[in-house]
Amino acid sequence: MATTAAAPEASESTSPLRRLLRLAVLLALLTAAAIFGWRWWQVGRFIESTDNAYVRADISVLSPRVGGEIVALKARDNQKVAVGDLLLQIDDRDYRARVDSARAAVAEARAALAGNGQQRSQQDAAISEVRAQQLAAQASERQAAQELSRAQTLLRDGVATRQRLDNAEAAHQSAKAGVARAAAAVQAAERALTTLGESSRTRLEAALAAAEAQLSLAEIDLAATSLKAPVAGTVGDLSARLGERVQPGQRLLSLVPLDQLYVEANFKETQLRQMQVGQPVELEFDAFPGQPLKGRVDSFSPASGAEFALLPAQNATGNFTKIVQRVPVRIVLEAGSPLAERLRPGLSVEVSVDTRGAAH
Repeated sequence: MATTAAAPEASESTSPLRRLLRLAVLLALLTAAAIFGWRWWQVGRFIESTDNAYVRADISVLSPRVGGEIVALKARDNQKVAVGDLLLQIDDRDYRARVDSARAAVAEARAALAGNGQQRSQQDAAISEVRAQQLAAQASERQAAQELSRAQTLLRDGVATRQRLDNAEAAHQSAKAGVARAAAAVQAAERALTTLGESSRTRLEAALAAAEAQLSLAEIDLAATSLKAPVAGTVGDLSARLGERVQPGQRLLSLVPLDQLYVEANFKETQLRQMQVGQPVELEFDAFPGQPLKGRVDSFSPASGAEFALLPAQNATGNFTKIVQRVPVRIVLEAGSPLAERLRPGLSVEVSVDTRGAAH
């Protein structure tokens, strides 16, 4: 009987303690909820987050402009290169021969143009000569006409003989033929000058311009046998091999500018209402948990990602199902973080944009 009476007494003594513990837990939960609610009201409701984000870089994919055998391979995977560094050399013997041939064609065209100028000068001199001969023939014709007139007068006066008149007429006819011959020579010389004139010179100048253009193209192809780095970066995806014969446009390697990385975050269209360029961003990388980086909104894509798809959606046909679209947002990283040097394009990121403040 004593034992039975003690049990209710012990239960009654522990009830206040349990009630106190329950009250404490309830107060803690209410406090946590209040703190969470206050933080959400002050901060959380202004934060737009997404895990559909990745590190990006403006990767340069290099391919040769000309074909040929790779005779020197200077680049290697993961190598850092500066602008203008030689990456590989294509056999340039054929292209040097083409440059030499084009230079010879230019020299020939220049010589032809110079010869045209000399021919014009010579033809000018020939025209002057035949014009002088024409003047001499005209003078001889006038003299023969005067002699014929005198012979006719003397014959009427009975002083001269008929033979003298005949000789004077023959001399006059010969002088007139000389004048006609000289006029024809002048006309022929002037026609020859016209042939060597502007039309011929224009044709030769056009031929020279064409030859110089071919030389420029040959020199460009020769220069393209040396594949150099257009930007500073790190070599990746190197597929070129020494001795390989490559074709124009063939993908050989990529250059990744690791000092110009950015984050591309694909936000839902419903998250963009308060988002502006310049707003602060917190970046959490899956590869480096617990080491957030700061950034800022740099720009917004001019269209949703679906618009740039290979096969964009055609919502005007068939059954329609509304899908929330995503818009790529470019985020730049703040400089100076040691973690930035360890980032690589393609890494996954969790992005949180603080939309409380205006863009700055």
